[in-house]
Amino acid sequence: MLRDELVNGGISVDDYVDSVFDRIERLEPVVNAFITLRSREEVRQEVREAVTRGGKLAGVLVAVKDNIHVEDLPVTCGSRMLDKYIAPYSATVVERLVDAGAVVLGKTNMDEFAMGSTGETSAYGATRNPWDLSRVPGGSSSGSAAALASGMTSLALGSDTGGSIRLPASWTGLYGLKPTYGLVSRFGLVAYADSLEQIGPMARNVLDLALLLEVIAGFDPRDATSIKAGIRGFAKHVREGYELGAEGLRVVLVRDFLEHPGVSRTVQKLLTDTAEKLAQLGAEVIEASLGKEVIDYALPAYYVIAMAEASSNLARYDGVRYGPKEPPRPWESWNEYYSRIRAKYFGAEVKLRIMLGSWMLSAGYRDQYYIRALKIRRLVRDRLLELFRSADALLMPSAVDEPPRLGEVVDDPEKMYALDLANVLANLAGLPAITAPVGYAGSIPMGVQLLGKPLGEPVLLRIVAALENATGLRDLVAEI
Repeated sequence: MLRDELVNGGISVDDYVDSVFDRIERLEPVVNAFITLRSREEVRQEVREAVTRGGKLAGVLVAVKDNIHVEDLPVTCGSRMLDKYIAPYSATVVERLVDAGAVVLGKTNMDEFAMGSTGETSAYGATRNPWDLSRVPGGSSSGSAAALASGMTSLALGSDTGGSIRLPASWTGLYGLKPTYGLVSRFGLVAYADSLEQIGPMARNVLDLALLLEVIAGFDPRDATSIKAGIRGFAKHVREGYELGAEGLRVVLVRDFLEHPGVSRTVQKLLTDTAEKLAQLGAEVIEASLGKEVIDYALPAYYVIAMAEASSNLARYDGVRYGPKEPPRPWESWNEYYSRIRAKYFGAEVKLRIMLGSWMLSAGYRDQYYIRALKIRRLVRDRLLELFRSADALLMPSAVDEPPRLGEVVDDPEKMYALDLANVLANLAGLPAITAPVGYAGSIPMGVQLLGKPLGEPVLLRIVAALENATGLRDLVAEI
């Protein structure tokens, strides 16, 4: 592992830091993965100190999505609304990274306030997929994925509200994990939809993913949604996967996605090939259906809940509490002032979701939309848990098609939201889900998704480690 090479002198600090920054100088102008980047010399000094001090991630560079607080660095959330906001404290996950010896390299680009599936709604420009610069990397953790896939960082943090870690990981040849709701602290994460989102790790191999999860997971009294899970030592389950494969595990291939018109034939073949590979690795693979009501209604229910929570969470960005401090005009009422500031500094997608969320929570529509969506959410969770009575993991897509070209879907909400078809199930149910690369679509490495039981991260890591060992798809870096 990189950490061991740094600590034992197998690679020098100068060579490591220079190799990363040299790639950034060459590739960042075309990839656009970062919003804020720290200086080479400042990072070099911190890596030296971290290597001397030691720790589980001593000296390893980590890129952090720009909706997670890092003290004294900007937190823009990809929005002009927070253009001049500097974090007064660090998120719990960042404190734990620093305690483990990791060094924050910079803050990565993202869809504005995590609202987007392609990485194109950022006020700081679209991020490009390093494997094909004409295509999107996926969102909303677009910059974290692109930085990793192009070798501009060693590890990365993202956040996942409806697939925002897993979708970009699936389109850039990475490993990405959305943890069980409450396993990783949300303290210091700028809220979009509180009941759905989790911070999670992203890496180029599953062992790095597990080690990063070990560092950031755990109870946090500052987060009211944090749980006392009592599970640690995720890396040992990766080693079990290398040694034992998937022997003794039962995996359900979710049949609905093999028949769904919204899932491409390329992805369907990746799923069936992965199922065959898992069977060869010792797993018992069966097919089962989630049911039409889950597949048809989960996505709209997710967007109703997410938009409703977004309309509430983003009410604070008004130019008084948060946002640019422009003085009101003498003739303006407060409502006129708020409207002008929000219209000027929010992007189109954010404004759309705030308006729809406010409308769906208004008198006369709340029961018709929001309450009904909550009932569907319960139905989704119940059906998933029913399948888990006789399964250890569910196999399904993460990306339902190859990544679209820049500009292809961003102006068509129906097409963009459909990209999240398979990802929202884990968020609605609060379950862990992991994405791993399993094959290629042309030149682009593509991933599939495995869903686990509550606190089922150890099993997911073991299965994905077995897959990684069999396919050899690890440490993929796009050469641009």
